[in-house]
Amino acid sequence: MEKVKPYTHKVQYYETDKMSIVHHSNYIRFFEEARTYWLDQLGYGFDRMEAEGIVSPVTSVTCNFRHTCGYCDDLQVDIRFDSMTTFKVTFAYKITCKDKIICTGTSTHAFFENDKPVVFAERFKELYERMLEQLKD
Repeated sequence: MEKVKPYTHKVQYYETDKMSIVHHSNYIRFFEEARTYWLDQLGYGFDRMEAEGIVSPVTSVTCNFRHTCGYCDDLQVDIRFDSMTTFKVTFAYKITCKDKIICTGTSTHAFFENDKPVVFAERFKELYERMLEQLKD
């Protein structure tokens, strides 16, 4: 399978704060945009999951800031499958701009169907295999 392309985001004016840098809260949104884009490229987006009765709440998010970026900057968000427990999946993110790492982070998600937890690797076997394939060089 072909490698998934990184997600790109052009910083909008409304995403900056009084210091003209991206407000810290927006990075979580960028993670979500990248995750949605990534899953769509793997052929199993959130729209498909929801149509099949799956919900996926976020159970935790981390974000470690290294540099700032501002209005009109083009950000590249790289995402990868990081780890898994029986019922949760963790994704790792790296946001770069102009060859600088802006931040790194993770998000962890549970998956439910009919109000019951789903064993991800079983319920989404094909997607799980595609996610693992992305880890190979």
